[in-house]
Parts: sequence; C-alpha cells; structure tokens
Amino acid sequence: MDIYKKKSYWNILLAMFGLLILIITLIYSNFLAQKLKQREEANAKIYVQALKEMIEISNSADLISDLNQDLGVYENIVFNNKLPVILENETGALSGENWSESKIDDTEFLKKQKAIFLRSGKEYLVGSGYASKVYYFNTKLVNYINYYPYIQLLLVGSFILLGYFFLTASKRSEQNRVWAGMAKETAHQLGTPISAIIAWIEHLKLTDVDEEQAELISELRNDVNRLELVADRFSKIGSAPVLTQINIYEEIAKCKKYMEKRASRKVTFDYPDSNIGNLPVMINIHLFDWVVENLIRNSLDAMDGKGELTAKIYEEGAFVTIDMSDTGKGIPSSKHKTIFEPGFTTKKRGWGLGLSLAKRIIENYHDGKIFVKNSRIDEGATFTIKLPKADDN
Repeated sequence: MDIYKKKSYWNILLAMFGLLILIITLIYSNFLAQKLKQREEANAKIYVQALKEMIEISNSADLISDLNQDLGVYENIVFNNKLPVILENETGALSGENWSESKIDDTEFLKKQKAIFLRSGKEYLVGSGYASKVYYFNTKLVNYINYYPYIQLLLVGSFILLGYFFLTASKRSEQNRVWAGMAKETAHQLGTPISAIIAWIEHLKLTDVDEEQAELISELRNDVNRLELVADRFSKIGSAPVLTQINIYEEIAKCKKYMEKRASRKVTFDYPDSNIGNLPVMINIHLFDWVVENLIRNSLDAMDGKGELTAKIYEEGAFVTIDMSDTGKGIPSSKHKTIFEPGFTTKKRGWGLGLSLAKRIIENYHDGKIFVKNSRIDEGATFTIKLPKADDN
C-alpha cells in the first residue's frame, strides 16, 4: 500500500535530516577546534617569547629596579600560561609544565609526548637557556570540542531510539486493540444473519421438498456451518484461546482437503499424508486452520489458477516447522516484513488484515513464529510456521 511507501520515504527524509544536523555539527565543531588551536598556538609563541625575555633579563647585569620591573611583566605571562609544555635545555634534559603532578617529572612520559609532538608534524619553538626548545600541546578543551558532536550524536540517538521504541510499542498496542475490536464486532454482526438463515433452513426442512432441493438445503447448511466457524474465529481474536494437543500431520491434511476442493483443477497439492506419523503440537484448531487456509488462499491468488502447492513438516530443535511453498508471482525481498503489517495488501480488493492476523495468531497465541523463508519474483514463495513441540505424555 502507499501508506508503507510514504512511511519509508519519511524514514529516509528523517535519516537524511539527522545526518545533515550531524554534518553541520561536525563542521562547526571542527571550525571551533581549529580556531582554538590557532589561538593556543599564538599563546604558545607569546609564552616562549616571554620566557626567552625573562631568561635574558635574569642573566643581565641591569639595575635591580629595572630588572624587577621587566621581570614582572614576563613572569605574569609565563606563570599564567595554561598550555601543557615540555622544555628541553641545551643538554637535552626535559622538564614539563601544566601536566598532572604524577607526569610532570616523569621522564619517560615526557619523552613519549615529545615523540608524539614530532610525529604530528608541528615545529617546536626556539627559546633559550633551560628552554632552548619548547614543545607545546593543546589544552583538553580542544579535545572536548572534538568529542562534542559524537557525544551529542550518542545522546540524541539514544533519545530517538527510546522515543521510537515507546511510540512503536504504544502504536502496536493500540493497533492490536483496534483489530481485536473489529474482529469481535464482525463476529457479533455475523451472528444475527447466521441465526436467521439457520431458522429459515430448519423451516425449509419441515416443508415438502424433493431430493434435489434437500441436497441444496444440505449444502446451504454446510455453508452456514462455515460462516459459524468464521464468526467463531473472529470472536476468539483478542481473547486467550484454548489450546489442544493435535497431530500436525492430520491438521495440515485436513486444511489441504478443504482448500483443494475450492482450488482450480490446474493446481496440484503436494502435502504430507496424514498417516505419515505423529508429531504433536498445542494449537487452537479454529485459529490455526485459519492461518493455514489464509496462506493457501494467498498462494492460489498469486498463481492465477495454476501451479503447485507444497508443504514440508519437520522437527527443528524444540520446534515443529511447517514450510508452505507455491509457484506464484513471488514477493520482493523488501516486502518480506511489510506484508505482515496491518493494512498492507497488493490486491485491488481486501483490507490487508489476513497476514497481520496470522502473525498475531501464531506469535501471540501459540508462542511460535511465522515469516517468509525465501521468495523470488515469478518463481514463488515459501512461508514458514514454527510451533513449539508438545510434550507427548
């Protein structure tokens, strides 16, 4: 349906919008980081120049008053420096400033940081005396700015995922209530005309009818019984169904027998024989038969009246697995999950509730699984139903 195409388009647009926000944030954060680096590099040059001047003044023989006056300016610049630096004297000895107390006198650490500085391609600043070479590093603030967009992405992404999870769960719960309400209302509405038809059938039986009319009344009664079964199935949606233990081979064969009579003669059924063995599962017969018949009916529609339907039943760990295949039009891989969404249909007529209800019946009521196992366009499709094995006591 178009609703799912529109939903997909909106998801793509939202993803692109989120990506755009991330790109803008990254670009702007990188811009700020570069500006801060340039500023810190300028501060490093001012620091080295002040350090150099301070050393030269300290070594001069000028008057003490002039010395103290000049030193005050440069000391203020040097001592207020916040950049982590490594100072190297003429002999190669290293000392650090603005590192943690445990690292400031750690020679091995300072050597590693010096090597990192040289590998980065930056050039050291030339000073004098005990600071003939100065290796400067950016403050942690630069790293914080670089990490900011990723932290923002993590927080916003977590918020979106949680919001999506809760909204999806709420929407699914609301949909379940709607479908259950529709199903029960349908069953209720069917009850009145079915009761009236049954009454008319019983009235006709009391009249004088010939053999042909009696046969017609009998067939009419069979169709009414079928309507009662459909109404009963709808009434069970939304309620906890009663599960009984049955032999899956017999139940699948029963569904095949019913649908085979209503299929084209050009359609062949290759289903396991009911007497092949005993493989017990716990199911609600009415609801489970509905699922199987719905899958067969969809396959018949997909084959346009000719082809082959096959079924395989086998054990798989703690599950009994049923593979139901057809030779119809197939299902695009992009639709394998969408076809189970309420309202999705490729038919001109129909509400698109069949597979949605089938999924609900198998997964919610039988603790099983139903999915498209494989499918190729114009080569058919295989649906798989997995049910827990029953304890055969």
